[in-house]
Amino acid sequence: MFEKMAMFLQGELTATCEDYCLLENMNKLTSLKYMEMKDISINISRNLQDLNNKYASLQPYLDQINQIEEQVSALEQAAYKMDAYSKKLEARFKKLEKR
Repeated sequence: MFEKMAMFLQGELTATCEDYCLLENMNKLTSLKYMEMKDISINISRNLQDLNNKYASLQPYLDQINQIEEQVSALEQAAYKMDAYSKKLEARFKKLEKR
């Protein structure tokens, strides 16, 4: 009976020891995974900073593009007004010509 009890306890201790070994391995793998994720996040942060710097350097040109777009819109409106006015003048001229 003592031998069987000793075998039982030995089995329980072995199982507990294996559980702790498994937990240790899982913790090591988790730690490695978090280190990889940290490296990835550092790279992402660095790339984002680079993109922000590039965008900041392009900002004056983007402002110029917006300004040109506004000027083109204003010129377009002026061209439409001139076209409408020239059509009115043409109609008047034709009307006067018929007299």
